[in-house]
Amino acid sequence: MRGWRAKPVPWRPGSNGSTVPALLTGITVLVLAWPLWMVASKGVPLLGPEFLISSPRDAGRAGGIAPILVSTLGIVSISLAAALPPAFAVATMLSEALPAGGRTARLIRGSLDVLAGVPSIVFGIFGLVLFCRKLGMGYSIAAGGLTLACMILPTLARAIHVALEAAAEEHRNAGLALGLSRRAVLCRVLVPVALPGICAGMVLGLTRALAETAVLLFTSGYSDRMPGSVLDSGRSISVHIYELSTNVPGGTAPAYGSALALLLLLACLSLAMHGLLRWMHRRLAGMAIPTGGSTG
Repeated sequence: MRGWRAKPVPWRPGSNGSTVPALLTGITVLVLAWPLWMVASKGVPLLGPEFLISSPRDAGRAGGIAPILVSTLGIVSISLAAALPPAFAVATMLSEALPAGGRTARLIRGSLDVLAGVPSIVFGIFGLVLFCRKLGMGYSIAAGGLTLACMILPTLARAIHVALEAAAEEHRNAGLALGLSRRAVLCRVLVPVALPGICAGMVLGLTRALAETAVLLFTSGYSDRMPGSVLDSGRSISVHIYELSTNVPGGTAPAYGSALALLLLLACLSLAMHGLLRWMHRRLAGMAIPTGGSTG
């Protein structure tokens, strides 16, 4: 038996248990592609310049979705602008300031996980009571955006925390060995390394904000007119799709057109965010790291 070696078996389709994973992958692709194909095939005939720049008429059966797009962009912009700074602060505190196994860190992580699993309708009622009534905003784009910010903040914070934790310990140690303060290490070393994960978290929050309906039914209102300010009522595109498909007879066709516009809007915003973060990564990577001990 000395010197005996097993003879390699050539790979063949279906060998080594590859058939079942390939079959499951194909089924998954079909399940995901089918609704996209349905929306695209029924929405393309409606999706044109006139549909994107005109106002809805006849309860949305005719016309376009220009005010809907403006309201949607306003709501999403407010939600990201309001949620990102506190989410980054919480993630930084968990990653850099608190001991990972400490009671406070465990409590904060557990609270974020619980809040991320709260049903959206609960956030809708919270936003209705706090922003619409207590703060006097009424049904408005600002109230909808701030309520969405509360909803996506736990998701953003956890995603940024994971991205910062994934940065190799060698990066921290190298920065500290150069005499950098912890703040300089965070801003000049860890954030550029963690930007892909931060980008993924922002896209996840953006996706949830764009697709949300229940929260905005309670806070931003139903108005399909062009908003004059963030304190005006505005209908998001997800609410518009819901309204057309459930409450407007004959609204199925424009609902498909609006759904396709939502998918394209999500794709464009995601690409724009990736481009912005790549630009930021190049800028941060090009900054010279000072070696003196007086940094930050």
